[in-house]
Amino acid sequence: MEEMFELGTISCPSGTLVLIDGGHLGLWSGDRSPADIDPASLGIEDAAMAADVTGAVDFVVTGPDASEAVRTFGRQPGSRIHDIPASKATEFEAAFDEHCRSAGLDARLEALPVREAHAHRARRTGEEGGGSFGMFGVPVVAVGGVPRRRHLPVLATRVDHGDGVGERWSEISIRMGEGRATSSVSLGDIGVDWARVLFGDVDALNIWQHDEPVDGLADVAFWGAAADEAAATFAAPELGEPGEDGVRGWTGLPLSEAIDRARALSRWKDETGLRMAVDFRPHSHHWQIMREVRASPVEAGSMDLGDARVLCAMTSWGDGYFPVIADLDSSGGLLAVRVRFSHDS
Repeated sequence: MEEMFELGTISCPSGTLVLIDGGHLGLWSGDRSPADIDPASLGIEDAAMAADVTGAVDFVVTGPDASEAVRTFGRQPGSRIHDIPASKATEFEAAFDEHCRSAGLDARLEALPVREAHAHRARRTGEEGGGSFGMFGVPVVAVGGVPRRRHLPVLATRVDHGDGVGERWSEISIRMGEGRATSSVSLGDIGVDWARVLFGDVDALNIWQHDEPVDGLADVAFWGAAADEAAATFAAPELGEPGEDGVRGWTGLPLSEAIDRARALSRWKDETGLRMAVDFRPHSHHWQIMREVRASPVEAGSMDLGDARVLCAMTSWGDGYFPVIADLDSSGGLLAVRVRFSHDS
């Protein structure tokens, strides 16, 4: 039996909505080339691999059979193929050409002179009817035709999956209209590595500061088996944040002081070999919205960015690839966009 909850609302003044893992927004290039993103943000420290990523190639698929060629090639959806490592680009083109020859398809790859910015990918995907595209290999979904001038409710349905699983979301949906859905269309998958989904206007995401504090301040939090001992050693109080009982640390520190305290805690943990988690939290947009998520009984939080409101919610299932569906009325109008987490939805 399903229960329904309202997680909050969003607004989408641009008309293009992006569904993305909120933990990966530090990789969002906005209207800049993805080549401007530091490969270290991807966890890449090897110089050769970093050069491969920075010099990656985007392709557009052309020819009468372009759509069928992309579908049957099965690497990425859409009319463009993104982020092919520089050292693999020639091999990739050859594999695509061979696929088209063997399948009797008239299509070819053309390298773009400049890589397509993530915001441009989202806008174009929305204009083409909505769907999924890659952001450094992470599937992101964009949909156009979203109402621009009103707040839209974000609803979630919860199902008890029984012993060993318990209550979890079956789906989260953005409701655009009140009509009756007569058809549904797959928009592809969203890839989640940080157990959360963010729903945001494409222009709002260009304002997002993922790691940089907006006020020059940061928090340091720690918890775990050694938390009491660490709190005594470092004279750390309870953090005092809603939804974080038992978490110790400091809030509202100048950035440099917060960095020093986080490093000191991490060194102490490593030297003692004791079990404890240390979390450095600059007062970024990501911190702001996750602060609301942690305090929320439904694990969701929202915030205003420019003229838009964005919302982030935990999946309750952790990480994975989750299908996104658009519900349409009899005239093809958009009624809802749903992220499905279980087959019960």
